[in-house]
Amino acid sequence: MKMFAFVLVAAILEASGDAILRLALHHQSLPSRVCLFLLGSVLLALYGTSLNLAPVDFATVTGVYVATVFVAFQVNSYLFFHQIPSPPIYVGGALIISGAMVVTLWK
Repeated sequence: MKMFAFVLVAAILEASGDAILRLALHHQSLPSRVCLFLLGSVLLALYGTSLNLAPVDFATVTGVYVATVFVAFQVNSYLFFHQIPSPPIYVGGALIISGAMVVTLWK
């Protein structure tokens, strides 16, 4: 469970940092753009730190991480950009999550 907490935090930080950098690229005000770039950069640095502090070898959490980051990106896509996932994204997401379960649970 501790491993999943690191992965979840990392996925949320990565997806949020990426979304904030995307907002910064399209923001009109230069001071706001600089602040958004700084915030996004800090979140992405925290993502890398969190993922590398996870108490398990990265290869063993790859499946869980990929599925978690997929979900985090979809949630942030909705929250930041009001984009609702399309049917292909739902189907692809189901395949990603299924693959993560195979990678994680197959012993």
